[in-house]
Amino acid sequence: MLIGVPKEIKNHEYRVGLTPPSVQELVLHGHQVCIESSAGAGIGASDADYESCGATIAKDVSSIFDTAEMIVKIKEPLAPERAMLRPDQILFTYLHLAPDPDQTKDLVESGSVCIAYETVTSPYGGLPLLAPMSEVAGRLSIQAGANCLEKVHGGKGMLLGGVPGVDPAKVLIIGGGVVGTHAAHIAIGMGADVTVVDRSAEALKALWRQFGKPLNTVYSTRTVIEKHVLEADLVIGGVLIPGAKAPKLVTAEMIRSMEPGSVVIDVAIDQGGCFETSHATTHTDPTYVVDDVVHYCVANMPGAVPRTSTYALNNVTLPFVLKIADKGYKQALTDNPHLRNGLNVHKGEITCREVAENLNYDYRDPLEAINS
Repeated sequence: MLIGVPKEIKNHEYRVGLTPPSVQELVLHGHQVCIESSAGAGIGASDADYESCGATIAKDVSSIFDTAEMIVKIKEPLAPERAMLRPDQILFTYLHLAPDPDQTKDLVESGSVCIAYETVTSPYGGLPLLAPMSEVAGRLSIQAGANCLEKVHGGKGMLLGGVPGVDPAKVLIIGGGVVGTHAAHIAIGMGADVTVVDRSAEALKALWRQFGKPLNTVYSTRTVIEKHVLEADLVIGGVLIPGAKAPKLVTAEMIRSMEPGSVVIDVAIDQGGCFETSHATTHTDPTYVVDDVVHYCVANMPGAVPRTSTYALNNVTLPFVLKIADKGYKQALTDNPHLRNGLNVHKGEITCREVAENLNYDYRDPLEAINS
């Protein structure tokens, strides 16, 4: 199979779909890999590094889309990229379609086969291709929050961990999954007063076992969220409903009632955000203020640390890329129901139930679609 890797064009997105070692593995399996020139510059991988692993280098992105049987990316294709997709071409990347009707429409009309990292599942539970970026984003959310709490960035002027004789900042983490666990790890390490709320008793027990007394865990209700949001200096939104829009758990009224200079970080912004006042921002202009509360809603947070992010992601995506390339997508998806759960769009049909429900499309069972 001929696999193409274009350079990412989203604002300050420095990750790349395949690392040089991943390319070498694909070449050893008998596949061809074409990388757009300088696509790996953000992770310190030169064109020569890729060539030494067996890749060919394309000078322009159009030749990648014109020839590749499978496109491997990081972020969802932007409009100029979507316009280059061909019928039957395989796209393997993050998509986050539920809050993005324009992208969904374009992918449906393209006739391509679109497999989303974020809805691939695991026999052990969880979302294995989303987890590494959730780990990175959870950790980054505390770094970003600590920065935003500084007075020069519009915050209260608080040091997250305080100093002897001065209280630390109160951090509320909404969602005790992968994002929340890694955010708690960093926040506790920095000395903050940390509370996690979640609706899963098992998730709260797991957090208690991992962190013990330094972490406060509370079962999530509307009353609990409102109480702790109003008391918090920093709120991290890390909720997830796989494939669907994030629920709006923090209302505009709650935001309005927070102390001036408080900070909210919406890690769920890729799926539409879990604060009513959220809208996506970029690394160029990461924050805005609503009712004197600083909002940080960067939609590609892990792009700020592309070396860590790209290698962590390739560790889990490469086995699936190899399966698709070795078997062809139809056989790979037929054989593996967990990879099949990643199929969101197939030749003009929506094959992810949550996307269909959120955007009012007819749903087609993925197994029926690929065998039709």
